[in-house]
Amino acid sequence: MVPPLQRPAITVYCASARGINQDFLAAARIFGEALGESGMNLVYGGGGIGLMGELARSAQKSGAHVTGIITEQFLQLEQGWTGCDEMIVVDSMRERKRQLEERGAGFAILAGGLGTWEEFFETFVGRVIGRHSKPIGLLNTNGFADPLWDLVSHGVDHGFVRSAARELMWMESDPHTLAKRLHTAMTTTVAETHDPKIFLPMHGPQG
Repeated sequence: MVPPLQRPAITVYCASARGINQDFLAAARIFGEALGESGMNLVYGGGGIGLMGELARSAQKSGAHVTGIITEQFLQLEQGWTGCDEMIVVDSMRERKRQLEERGAGFAILAGGLGTWEEFFETFVGRVIGRHSKPIGLLNTNGFADPLWDLVSHGVDHGFVRSAARELMWMESDPHTLAKRLHTAMTTTVAETHDPKIFLPMHGPQG
């Protein structure tokens, strides 16, 4: 059995809000259970409410070591979860995002708002330009991630995004399927650097 701290850690971005539809809370809970059961640890934004709190509590109950990374400001706004196995309080959002990206061996994006979308695109662009080679998966609960996928596809259709870049992210509607896919990629795939020219639009046929 792999000791808890030696498990691969996945960074999850999601809302500190509950959302209108309870399906989003349920999906966060199920995904937390799935990642813990599959042998992963959790790195997330440290919140104790909304999807963040649901995710963290369920992941910990299922055996995951939970690391929260939060700013002093959001420690109050997002009601930082005191049950985290490790809580890291940083000075700025820039530092928070840096540590969230660095500490995870892969990324999952659940339902969320402006902050979640920002984190997704920054992580996705980091993958495109070769800053990291970690897998990225969208959990598409009730079609919530469709607009993000469609926006990237819209960019492809108009020549501003390479189709190869779109292939760097996955989308799954089932939490267990996404957790299994990410765990497999994080533990069996050899990380490879790539030439950003393959993915950047200015180097495509239309450039």
